Amino acid sequence: MRTAVFVIVVQLLVAGSGGIQGQQIDRSLDSTDNLVPHHVVINAATFQGRRAVHVVNQPTSGGHAIVEVSGTSTVNGTIEVDVIGQPEAGSSPGARGFIGIAFRVADDSHFECFYIRPTNGRADDQLRRNHATQYVSLPDFEFNRLRTEAPGVYESYVDLVPGEWTHLRVEVAGQKARLYVNRATQPTLIVNDLKRPASPGLIGLWIGDETDGYFSRLSVRPRP
Repeated sequence: MRTAVFVIVVQLLVAGSGGIQGQQIDRSLDSTDNLVPHHVVINAATFQGRRAVHVVNQPTSGGHAIVEVSGTSTVNGTIEVDVIGQPEAGSSPGARGFIGIAFRVADDSHFECFYIRPTNGRADDQLRRNHATQYVSLPDFEFNRLRTEAPGVYESYVDLVPGEWTHLRVEVAGQKARLYVNRATQPTLIVNDLKRPASPGLIGLWIGDETDGYFSRLSVRPRP
């Protein structure tokens, strides 16, 4: 499977390096207004009864991909979004429907990210289930390096169903971040040593190789 990474960067209207304390920012993501895609195809769509932005890989794409929106950046806060990720038509057996949230995005090659592998959630193989969620930090810490150097530390199991809306929440504070899935009260994945500095960066909606993805109802609550 190719190792290309695809990111949709959403530049949010947050002033200053640390964001505006207490101000919640909501984006319905029900149109492509002000979105500029790179190496992906996007369109407004209705899927599973909801308006959303539909994102798929371009067949000839390579490297990283960004769809930019207006805005600035934030360092810490809570990010929430609803996603659907599934393997695109004609994908290889290794396709998983990779989809998630990127944060502290400096550019399309430098960011932190939590993502899910929806087809792993109910796989018959327990090891695949254990790889249902993932943390990565680009460019230096892709999943294969983290899995080799620290097995089981940066990924975990959670129940997932491809083709259904999944709620993701990421809480970021300093060098720590937590991923919550489907409004669970306890985090699915905890990272206490984010690999990149705690510096201002964009929020991003991320899809991986051979993914057919949908994003809806983005919410960001910055904090110092």
